[in-house]
Amino acid sequence: MIATAEPGMRRRRLGASRDDLIMRLGLGVGFLLLTLTVVAPLATLLVKAFQDRAGGFVGLANFLAYAESPALLRSLHHSLFVALLATAICVTLAFAFAWCLTRSCMPAKGLFRAVALVPILAPSLLPAISLVYLFGNQGLLKGLLFGASIYGPIGIVMGEVFWTFPHALIILLTAFATADQRLYEAAESLRAGRLRTFFAVTLPGVRYGLISAAFVVFTLVITDFGVPKVIGGHYNVLATDVYKQVIGQQNFQMGAVVGLILLVPAALAFVADRFAAGRQVALLGARSVPLAPKPSPAVDAAAALFCTAVAVVIVGIIAVAAFAASIKLWPYDLSFTLGHFDFDNVDGGGWGSYRNSLTLAGWSALLGSLFVFTLAFLVEKTRGLRWLGAATQLLALLPLAVPGIVLGLAYIFFFNAPANPLGAIYGTMAILVLNTIVHFYAVAHLTAITQLKQLDPEFETVAVSLKVPIWRSFLSVTLPVSLPTVFEIALYLFVNAMTTVSGVVFLYSPDTTLASVAVLNMDDAGDTAPAAAMALLIFTTSAAVRIVHTLVTRGLLARTQAWRRRITEAPREA
Repeated sequence: MIATAEPGMRRRRLGASRDDLIMRLGLGVGFLLLTLTVVAPLATLLVKAFQDRAGGFVGLANFLAYAESPALLRSLHHSLFVALLATAICVTLAFAFAWCLTRSCMPAKGLFRAVALVPILAPSLLPAISLVYLFGNQGLLKGLLFGASIYGPIGIVMGEVFWTFPHALIILLTAFATADQRLYEAAESLRAGRLRTFFAVTLPGVRYGLISAAFVVFTLVITDFGVPKVIGGHYNVLATDVYKQVIGQQNFQMGAVVGLILLVPAALAFVADRFAAGRQVALLGARSVPLAPKPSPAVDAAAALFCTAVAVVIVGIIAVAAFAASIKLWPYDLSFTLGHFDFDNVDGGGWGSYRNSLTLAGWSALLGSLFVFTLAFLVEKTRGLRWLGAATQLLALLPLAVPGIVLGLAYIFFFNAPANPLGAIYGTMAILVLNTIVHFYAVAHLTAITQLKQLDPEFETVAVSLKVPIWRSFLSVTLPVSLPTVFEIALYLFVNAMTTVSGVVFLYSPDTTLASVAVLNMDDAGDTAPAAAMALLIFTTSAAVRIVHTLVTRGLLARTQAWRRRITEAPREA
């Protein structure tokens, strides 16, 4: 009997060691791919900043030239000013909106939440174009600015607040969801007023969410290229300076310097956010009681009024873009037309650019979601080589601190180098797909890791005991159980691939022009109405995919997630 058991044990050990080897090899390949697509391009960018145009080493000469340029220093000051101001306004509005959704009993909360998240489906160029029609020289509401110009810090801040609002709201809604009703009951029993309860209970409970939202918004604003390019006028910021140095002056070395300077505040914000997240403590325990807001006619009415005002602004900006795309010539001929959607008759890329964007979004969603989830699985489940897992995790999070325009510039230097054998993909759709996946990799990776941490490790243990190969348990158990997360990652990558501008503005070729870049080119050429039409098309495509994603996955998930229903229904049947 012992002799019979020993061969079986040896086979199980052999299967386990084979699986461990496969997992470690896969993790090593993932680490090398991230090194090749994240670290190597950024290292090339760093080297370029210390070279002259001929490729010779010049030390700090480029940085000294930057420091001696008043125009470039003004751009740094402008970037910090608009980023700080937009962050303060956006986080304040998002905080109030999240409070209304979670702490009041106002009606139509689902509708208000859906409307508030609409800007995430639009490129940052769309609000900038709408603001031109609203407050430009011939704008509908230009009188409300009392003679001030929309082309400058006012327009940039307004456009960035619109574009970043849903990002802050998502974080703050999560923060508000972790409230414990017992704390509010204790405050009420101590006869604390609303204001004191707010500062003593509510604000401390969401402080880390507030910090995270502030850093996210600050990073998005200071690295955004679309809004300042369209509505910034002569008010230069760092993101537009990179574009002008590279495209306008072909000064790649100074572009690298500005890119590195732009990388510093984004990296500092990322580090500060990670530090704050590391100090966060659990706010909900086993004995916590979820907060249920109590009806208050005055508070609920005020909350509904505030949310209505924000929703009207959001819908209004989208509606202005639709209005601009469907009239012949503002403000002289307001008759209806679809002529602005004839993109082949204007500069920018035509309908081919829209098809290219669909291709980019489709491949990014398919390849990106599979690679992200597979590598996250390897990071989370590989036994041994903890240093390699930690290093891969660090590389996976690194893109979160790298602005898209800096990553795009780094890809030029790395993939366009004559000695690089991968240079064949430069100017093709492949480099756009690769850049897009890497640009948005960190959030997708964190989403996958969060899902995998919820799965019991016993799945892998049982698979090993049954001599089931790791790849089969991954395809038969882990992946089906995690399908909702995989689909969300795919949708996230698709929408961002449709709307991104900064990450790809340096990498497209005449054959791979994208819809978001076409909006930029049309606006540069003075074709503002066609630019609005293309931006609106990007928005409607993203919204349609979001709806189709919800409808299609509902039936599929009903089949693959039936085990969840059985678990919840079992006690009822007993």
